[in-house]
Amino acid sequence: MSRIRGKDTSIEKTVRSYLFARGFRFRKNDKWYPGHPDIVLPKYRTIVFVNGCFWHMHEGCESFHMPKSNVEFWTAKLTRNRDRDSRQHEQLRQMGWHVIDVWECELRGDAREARLERLVGQIAEGV
Repeated sequence: MSRIRGKDTSIEKTVRSYLFARGFRFRKNDKWYPGHPDIVLPKYRTIVFVNGCFWHMHEGCESFHMPKSNVEFWTAKLTRNRDRDSRQHEQLRQMGWHVIDVWECELRGDAREARLERLVGQIAEGV
């Protein structure tokens, strides 16, 4: 687990490069906000989290499955992650931020371009 990145993952880089190419300017991994958001767009009062389906328990996703060994440990760990995410999202909303989650499975294959276009729309309508 020590080799698992917490920031600058390939999916984060994909989203950031797409937004930058579309003219959006942002801060990345800003420690001043709950959850250290992956992308902060102050001009649009929008925060984007780019989540891995496994680590954040993406419900209904075929990429998420509970490990078969050490089930108690993984259930507790992943549930804590999900609960912490929802608390942090709520804190950010109370601070007046528009919060968007982008999931790893949404950035695979043919769905990538459509999801990134939808993200641009979500950011623009958050203003």
